[in-house]
Amino acid sequence: MRKWMPLLAVCLGTFMLLIDVTIVSVALPRMTDSLDASFSALQWVVDIYVLVLAALLMALGSLSDLAGARRVYLIGLVVFAFASLACGLAGSSEMLIAARGVQGLGAAAMFATNTALLASNYQGRDRGIAFGMWGAVNGAAAAAGPILGGLLTEHLDWRWIFLVNLPVAVVAVYVGARYLAKSPTRRDRRVDLPGTIGFTFVATLLIFALIRAGEDGWGAGSTLTLFGGSALALVVFVLVERGRRDPMLDLGLLRTPSFAALMGGAVVFSAAAFANLVFVSVWAQSVLGFGPVKAGLILMPFSAVSFVAAGLAGRFLAAVPPQYPIGGGLVLIGAGSFLEMFVTGTSGWTALLAGFLVAGIGVGIASPILASAALAAAPSDRAGMAGGAANTFRQLGFALGIPAVGTLLSGVVATKLAGSGLFTDSDAAADLVTGGQSEAVLAAVPEQSRNAAERAVENAYAAGLDQVFLAGGIVAVLAGALVLLLVRPSARQPESDRPSPAADTVAQGELRAG
Repeated sequence: MRKWMPLLAVCLGTFMLLIDVTIVSVALPRMTDSLDASFSALQWVVDIYVLVLAALLMALGSLSDLAGARRVYLIGLVVFAFASLACGLAGSSEMLIAARGVQGLGAAAMFATNTALLASNYQGRDRGIAFGMWGAVNGAAAAAGPILGGLLTEHLDWRWIFLVNLPVAVVAVYVGARYLAKSPTRRDRRVDLPGTIGFTFVATLLIFALIRAGEDGWGAGSTLTLFGGSALALVVFVLVERGRRDPMLDLGLLRTPSFAALMGGAVVFSAAAFANLVFVSVWAQSVLGFGPVKAGLILMPFSAVSFVAAGLAGRFLAAVPPQYPIGGGLVLIGAGSFLEMFVTGTSGWTALLAGFLVAGIGVGIASPILASAALAAAPSDRAGMAGGAANTFRQLGFALGIPAVGTLLSGVVATKLAGSGLFTDSDAAADLVTGGQSEAVLAAVPEQSRNAAERAVENAYAAGLDQVFLAGGIVAVLAGALVLLLVRPSARQPESDRPSPAADTVAQGELRAG
């Protein structure tokens, strides 16, 4: 039993950091009620966690090489625990967003060190068992998050989705401190602080711009200024990275068509497959009137199918050239999005079921292959960087997808509500509706018009979701076509010797939002 204590310590941390992506989506309407939060604040509650995780993942991986993976992991656990406490005690949306950002820092420290800890604590057959169990925990966390979040939110309070982390973190710190072996260090590595700061500025300004576009319009001066600032930060980032001896990301990798297409596919993969699920959960609660538990359960078919498909893909598609499962998976995600476009104002959640099943298969097929394909597309001395980049771009896709989906959804809802003529301020009403506050909007309507206003809200949200699914489907299909055209098996590594996709999925881990 003692032999598996290091695995327990790592799995507990992994479970927490993955749960805290998926668990939040079903609690958003209750959070908005409790904190009187705006629609943009609601987006940041979800987004800031993944943004910080994506921005710091590669830098903390380098830091763990210098300071030791065990030390960085344990510090990450402590930071995550204190941040979870702050989230649970937050009295305002601003405090909650700040605490979620710190949570992302702790999660990045844990996520960046998981595979190194398992590799250093297990050898031979035990290592395969450890990685297999860890991969199962990843899948279980992705599937259990919405349900656990619904149970805690409905029967206790939304704050418990964060406070529940505290006893788990205490056990993980104790077991990790006692049983994790000390990790080797490498003094030849350096943390690319300028590159990390530059990358964070690029992503943050772009996310701000997407959110501002939903509030002020795409042509507003504030929106254009933020987009321009993001572009300028990108130029600075490129110049800085080109001059670094040990960069966070070797930009030369992106000149390889296969690698560039894979990174683009990673961004679209998360944006198209997962970003819309946050607003599907809001729709289920705010428009269909579901409780948090039932809203979490409607996402189960997607999670379950993707989990099963990933296991089968890892087993049977190992020898298939990577462009086919990745490109085909993206096309299936797009097809699933198109099938989800049949939502109307009178639809129940089952209108999404066929799309969930098809998109779930696409996620399961593409996900296990993506990490191994990125490793194979890079030179052997850049394999670690390539794997870190694949994870970073995947999380970046979700971070960008949330405001993009929110802006599109809010704009369509505002247009439809304005067309109904029942709301004095359709823009303000749209922000409340898309943020899960339909009841507050309807309460402000004269009683004689309330039934008509309710129909208008239902039709507007359905129309907004249809446009979101259409956009996601188009982007996913185009990305899949590019992957099919540009990605080729690596000449560096023979097909039969390429690492198992299933092992690489476990080795890299994955964050699923739902």
